[in-house]
Amino acid sequence: MKKLSVLACFCLLASASLFAQKYFTREGKISFFSEASMEKIEAHNQKATSVLDAETGKMEFAVLIKAFQFEKALMQEHFNENYLESSKYPKAVFKGEIVDFANKVNLKKDGEYAVKVKGDLTIHGVTKQVETDGVFKVAGGVISAVSTFDVALADHKVEIPALVKDNIAKTVKVSVDVQYQELKS
Repeated sequence: MKKLSVLACFCLLASASLFAQKYFTREGKISFFSEASMEKIEAHNQKATSVLDAETGKMEFAVLIKAFQFEKALMQEHFNENYLESSKYPKAVFKGEIVDFANKVNLKKDGEYAVKVKGDLTIHGVTKQVETDGVFKVAGGVISAVSTFDVALADHKVEIPALVKDNIAKTVKVSVDVQYQELKS
């Protein structure tokens, strides 16, 4: 009987985590921009995936490096082959949480909620802790989130050849814009 009680408690706890409300997207928008003396570099990716656990505030993002689109094909080629080495490091990943999510965001009430997000950002095989501000928006049951932050290329060991080092900024501005859907089990 004692074993049955332990098993019942375990099943109850496991099912509670299964029913935690989660949201996701496969069409998140991530872009980056850098401006140096010789050239501005801008790329967009509209295929970022993200999952948000509404109970804990934990979130994850993943984006395929090769899915970034540039204005010039040569820029895209150099980005993938020489800088981010996308065949060796095919994706960038963020795993983190919204600080004090339960007290800062009410997903059942329309509004804009300023949040602080912290976690680990992995680019080019190098993981760094990041902390940035963001905004969650709830409108008519639709949940979206936006954030903008800077990433130093040196922090992720992205090497810039000496020949073009003056043409490329050492820091890029990253923008994130996602619209979540409820994950149905």
